[in-house]
Amino acid sequence: MAPVSGKPFLCYLMDRLVEADVERIVLATGYKHEVIESYFGHSYRGVEVIYSREDTPLFTGGAIVQAARLLRTDNFVVLNGDTLYDIDFNELTTEHEIKDASITIALRAVADTSRYGAVECAEDERIIAFQEKEASAGAGVINGGIYVINRSWLLSQDLPTKFSFEKELLQARAGKEEFYGVYLTAYFIDIGVPADYYRAQQEFNKLHPADEFLFIDRDGVLNVQIKGDYVRSWSQWKWQPGMPQRLSDWARRYKRIFLVTNQQGVGKGLMSEADLQDIHRHMLADIEAAGGRIDRIYVCTDLENTGSPNRKPAIGMALQAQRDFPEVDFHRSMMIGDSISDMLFARNAQMRALFISDRNTPVPEEVRDITDLIF
Repeated sequence: MAPVSGKPFLCYLMDRLVEADVERIVLATGYKHEVIESYFGHSYRGVEVIYSREDTPLFTGGAIVQAARLLRTDNFVVLNGDTLYDIDFNELTTEHEIKDASITIALRAVADTSRYGAVECAEDERIIAFQEKEASAGAGVINGGIYVINRSWLLSQDLPTKFSFEKELLQARAGKEEFYGVYLTAYFIDIGVPADYYRAQQEFNKLHPADEFLFIDRDGVLNVQIKGDYVRSWSQWKWQPGMPQRLSDWARRYKRIFLVTNQQGVGKGLMSEADLQDIHRHMLADIEAAGGRIDRIYVCTDLENTGSPNRKPAIGMALQAQRDFPEVDFHRSMMIGDSISDMLFARNAQMRALFISDRNTPVPEEVRDITDLIF
């Protein structure tokens, strides 16, 4: 939970899991577990979050085994909570499956292994030994702190309730079990020492700007969009899965949240301003009941192709928000939408953008070119 560039370090790890399309995140917690649980709740960016709480310390091995019992998949990924190794998880899991490994470790080359200890591999990348920190120095390969583990294999082992995963399993059985390493090259940082925690603050400000303000589209993001028509009354409204509870997560994460929505159904005379306000009144009531909030709603009812400065992808609604809330900085803002106009709106305002995709439809290349994240 140590803050880095405006948000807990754990968020960066979970962001990468979400972007890798994981189905469930299990957080192994112990000391001050309530701080983590109150922050993340039971969902993170639409992915289920559950907790494997240690009432007494189980050490790294016992914690992994306990958490594994809460999973459903044959293979699962383990990350250290204080290390970011920005790898391609799909590459690691694919290698694990090809080799039919019990454990596969993401390895990384470093200039000095003395802080971590070195890993020795055979030509086929099977791990044969781990060197202790005291016996290791100079350039070499280290354990990057990310594992893919075969769940059935792990749970079938005769392991104590409390044990060190690194020493009593990896080191003790290296060369005897199907442990493999995959050499990967990506950004790596371990914030476990003050010097690197300070370095993370400097680097993440550039690599991962902390978003403080959230702009969201309505139809297709908060509610299910009616294809070829408009939501004309509250009776037609259907929340997207996970909404409005997700607004509770966003309310804790962002200083300000704005709804920016094109509603030309009003401009076409298919519904009235009063109808739209009634929909939004019910919508806000549900959001507030779930513990969330929207600070201001901005609506453009102008018709398409009128050149309206307020209709997305023009940024008139964003400028209105900035006038109403002068602290808003577009460079520290995120736009969540489901259309090319939403993504262009973000680009035109120089915000970051997250595209909500229809899993049954390929994401257009023009969207991929201008979007930071795709969910």
